[in-house]
Order: sequence, then C-alpha cells, then structure tokens
Amino acid sequence: MLGLFRRSTPAPSTATLEVTIGGKPVPIALKRVASARRYTLRVRSAQRDVVISMPARGTIAAARAFAERHTEWIAVRLRALDETIPFVDGAVIPLRGVLHRIEHRAGARGGVTVETQNGPVLAVAGDAAFIKRRVTDFLKKQALADLDRAVARHTAALGVSHRTVTVKDTKSRWGSCSATGALSFSWRLILAPPLVLDYLAAHEVAHLKEMNHSQRFWRVCKTLCPEQDAAKAWLRANGAGLHRYG
Repeated sequence: MLGLFRRSTPAPSTATLEVTIGGKPVPIALKRVASARRYTLRVRSAQRDVVISMPARGTIAAARAFAERHTEWIAVRLRALDETIPFVDGAVIPLRGVLHRIEHRAGARGGVTVETQNGPVLAVAGDAAFIKRRVTDFLKKQALADLDRAVARHTAALGVSHRTVTVKDTKSRWGSCSATGALSFSWRLILAPPLVLDYLAAHEVAHLKEMNHSQRFWRVCKTLCPEQDAAKAWLRANGAGLHRYG
C-alpha cells in the first residue's frame, strides 16, 4: 500500500548549499548528526567556514530555510573573523608567543634567522618570492625541535616510549597519538607560548599510557603538565587565531 504522505528527501551525509549574504554567495557545509533534534549553525574560525548541523532525517530545503533566517547572524560572525596575515616582508607574527617582524634581506644568504637587537625580527634571506616557503619551513623545523624535546622529557618521566614525532597543518586537532605510538602535532603550536606546546606534548604522551580521556588520563596529563588548565584556557581563547598566519 502506498503511503498517503510523501516525505522530503533527506540530505546526503555530505552536502553543501549556498545562501546570498551582502550580494555574495556564501557556501555552507551540512553535517548530519544522528543525535541532533534541531538545526544548529556555527562559523568555524580555524576553517573559516560556515556549518549547519542537522538531524539525520533533515532536508536540504529545511537547512536552506534555516540558513536564510539567520543570514544577518552569519554575516556578523564572518566579518568578525580575523583577517589572514600572510608571510610577507613587514608582517608581524608570533614565535613562541612573542611577536616578530618579518624582514626580507635580499642580499643575504641562508634561510631564516632570529634577531633581537632591534626588536624581535625574523630575517629572511634570498628572493622575495620564497619568503612564505622559507618562513613556513623555519617554523615547522622549530616546532619539530621543540616538540621532540618536550616529548622526550615527558616520555622519560612517564616511563613510556613512542615511535615518531611529526608536524602537520591540521585544522581539527592540535595533536594525535596513534595506537602504534606515532605522535603528530600541528606545527602552529610554535606560534603559541611555550606552555601551550608543552601541554599538547604532555597530552599526547599521556595517551601512550591511557588511550582515552578518563579521569586517570587527566591525572597523568596533569602530573606531566601541572599548568594544563592555563594552557587549555589559552587554546580556547586564542587557538583558532593561530590559523590566520601564513
């Protein structure tokens, strides 16, 4: 027997739609959530995008109507996103929480060096076309060195071992620990104060002993990094802003 009512087709598990805000099309990602009972909207600072979370049986038509009712809200939050700061001559970026000015030295040789005599400076040698790549490579190298030291200290304190430490440009998480003991971190942690990087290293090393987020895990983590609450608070307040650099 045919049903008397026809239901709208649910949105696929991954879908996008566009709404017009200020005369410009704004893409919105749709995310179906099994436990969701209503539509919710957020603007993600790190990814610099707009996402609607929706019930499992939600429809694109309903999501579009929801978005169009909140275009002003979306516009305000998109304007509030920090402007990106590219790695160019004259840009000011943080290194270990301290602001440094990028200075291009066309006639110099080498890569990137840190100078302090005239204020914190990242001096970049060579062709101006390579400033971005050289600064990025320098920051990644610095991040890996700091993380290697922090991980070595925390694994020794905990009496555990790890396989590798790598850095990536992840958007959804600051660090991860695989079941095989491979640790991975965002290189952008080198932009934050040293306490933040140390906390993330302690966090992932603690997973080598407790592969969960139980109370036991948090006790281990706090033993390694007693100031973890301050580091977590800094990340909540400032972490998304680290993604605007470069």
